[in-house]
Amino acid sequence: MTVSSDRSLSRQPNGLLYGVLAYGSWGILPLYWKLLTQVSALEILCHRMIWSALFLILVLAVRGEFVDLLTLGKANPDQPNPQRIRSLFGLMATALLLATNWGIYIYAVNIDRIVETSLGYFINPLISTLLGCLILRERLTRLQGIAVALATLGVGNFVWGFGSVPWIALILSSSFAFYGLFRKLIPVSPLMGITIETLLLTPVALFWLHDQGSGVFGSDARITVLLCLSGIITSLPLLCFNTAAKLLPLSTVGFLQYLAPSLQLILGVFLYGEPFTPAHLTSFGLIWIALALYSLHLIRLYRAPSAPSDRPG
Repeated sequence: MTVSSDRSLSRQPNGLLYGVLAYGSWGILPLYWKLLTQVSALEILCHRMIWSALFLILVLAVRGEFVDLLTLGKANPDQPNPQRIRSLFGLMATALLLATNWGIYIYAVNIDRIVETSLGYFINPLISTLLGCLILRERLTRLQGIAVALATLGVGNFVWGFGSVPWIALILSSSFAFYGLFRKLIPVSPLMGITIETLLLTPVALFWLHDQGSGVFGSDARITVLLCLSGIITSLPLLCFNTAAKLLPLSTVGFLQYLAPSLQLILGVFLYGEPFTPAHLTSFGLIWIALALYSLHLIRLYRAPSAPSDRPG
């Protein structure tokens, strides 16, 4: 075993810890939003954007990267102005997708639709795979094709069983899938990108809050503190995820991403008493089989012979 492989193995326990902290935090996030049920989803979203932006700016300042905000990322200091402008417009689009995802998620939690949010995040990686095929011209393997087909059957069974389209699940999964696709095409680091996105939306959030009045903020000490802390609650899992992604193999990160919707499902059914009928079980069962095939594809991809520099970690 080489020195580099020894070092890679030694980094994995730390990476696993950061990954579990990230996805575990996202999985139990409904507990936090349930504390704010008396606040409208839009007001929570505005505060989430504002306080996240402030916290992320502080993180950049501590890391000595605050000046890099002016150049859209230290990784591209020689990036020509037209490219920077395109990156900025791209980040405007991803900011809107992020706001949509965050807003719908908060709304769904506070109207007792946590089970449907977990459905959305279970099918998210499969929609990302489909987008990669349709837009980036990536080729679907046989396992990926079967997985996407099974997920489609799962959603179709949901529509058949309940007579309604699971629009919350579909908006959550598609908005985050498109977000991931666009961010893949924008040459900006993850931390810098999320900071710029929240900064772009902060003026809109401030304007809306000013137009609506102070709302609940300031009228109740507990709610005010919870709204202020929403920035930290949002940003810390992102920082943990970025660290985990650097330390762990792709296949491990692929498995960990199912932790969040699994915890959401457990909370929705066992803590908040949301229904989980045989129709739910059939739909989720089809999607779980699809995810098992998808994970098998990730394992085969990681184990395939490649140059050492191509392997994560």
